[in-house]
Amino acid sequence: MGVLSNIAIVVAAISFLTFVALFGQLPVLRKTPIGWLQRALCLHAPRGLRALDRVTTGGRITIKSKRLGRYLFYEKNPIVIIIFLGLMTGSAILFLCFAIPELPASLILPIPFLVVQPYLFTWLCVRHRGHYINPSTHTTRLHDYPYDDTLFVANNTCSTCNLAKPARSKHCSLCGVCVAMCDHHCPWINNCVGRGNYRWFLALLLSLGLMEIYGAYLSYWILRPFLTINPGNGYFGQAYWDDVLRVTVIAINAGGLSIAGVGMLMVATFTLPLGLLAYHCYLIWAGMTTNESSKWADLREDMADGVVFKCSREALRTHNRLRKYGDRNAGYGNGSNPGFANGASGSGYANGGSNPALHDWDVADELYVAWPISSDQIVVRTMDGRAPTGQEALWTQVWSLADVVNLYDLGGWDNFMQIMKGG
Repeated sequence: MGVLSNIAIVVAAISFLTFVALFGQLPVLRKTPIGWLQRALCLHAPRGLRALDRVTTGGRITIKSKRLGRYLFYEKNPIVIIIFLGLMTGSAILFLCFAIPELPASLILPIPFLVVQPYLFTWLCVRHRGHYINPSTHTTRLHDYPYDDTLFVANNTCSTCNLAKPARSKHCSLCGVCVAMCDHHCPWINNCVGRGNYRWFLALLLSLGLMEIYGAYLSYWILRPFLTINPGNGYFGQAYWDDVLRVTVIAINAGGLSIAGVGMLMVATFTLPLGLLAYHCYLIWAGMTTNESSKWADLREDMADGVVFKCSREALRTHNRLRKYGDRNAGYGNGSNPGFANGASGSGYANGGSNPALHDWDVADELYVAWPISSDQIVVRTMDGRAPTGQEALWTQVWSLADVVNLYDLGGWDNFMQIMKGG
């Protein structure tokens, strides 16, 4: 019992720390105890260890650990996926070798289907490269999504790839390329989750959760003869819980590491893939990726600071045309009016691009992308919290995300079908 109880404690601790590390950075948890614990675990604790190392070894451990950390976390490598597949394979073999003789054929029948699926979807996630943006696929990727002029703007060039960044794309420093509809880089598949393999990533999370739930059920089915509790004890009485503890100890001893140990591991960890799946279902329903959810969170904070403005594209286009041709009639041959000399200085796009107040916004200059919905809005952040100079009447200060259109939100079902199409 001592060994198994220690295993249970270690499994529970690893599961909790994994949850904190994975979910603590999410915007919704950023200001919660989970977010604070994640920062303590991933930021403050390493700083304290580095300070201790400087005092004791002159920083030698830090230098060596940085080299290892750079390889593990800042270079694309298969270590995490090897650990993941090794743990899953070892647990499955250990469990099935002892469980199969104890199970009827009806319960054995679904096992091959459930066990194979995580390997299949992992392979599909790992091998897919169609969402990588390179010169040969660049034109196609530009026509995947329209620019929303809120989070993503045209004519924004990736300084590494030297290609115009398509809407919803992001450069991944680990993969070394821009990724179409980039969600995040996942070390568990040693690849980016993006437009092409997002559906397989969702299937992987679902298949992992189902496999673990079924495995936990099989463990319970085998150990159920040892889990008989006296029905005469009330649920809220001390005798009931003493009985629960007693039969649990008996079942763990009877099942051993292969049945009880692996079963407890599955019970402790099945919520991780299913919790992540639930979060991604929410993102799909909301019409955004993990990368975009962070951008929306940053935009919300800027709104609270009072530095976000929106304008009608058509109104801005008309204004700039009147300025352009009106200035010529007024004698400003170069098209520059002193009234706009400081036009929107200090203002900028949400992603650091150039200021729309200085664009003509001619229809001929826009890239046409077939998309079910359209939006006339342009959203900018300014440095000084004031609307672009000379255009104050055109811009409205925005204080809530409810006042901004998410161009990529087609509705829950249509968003899901967009993901399932892949590409």
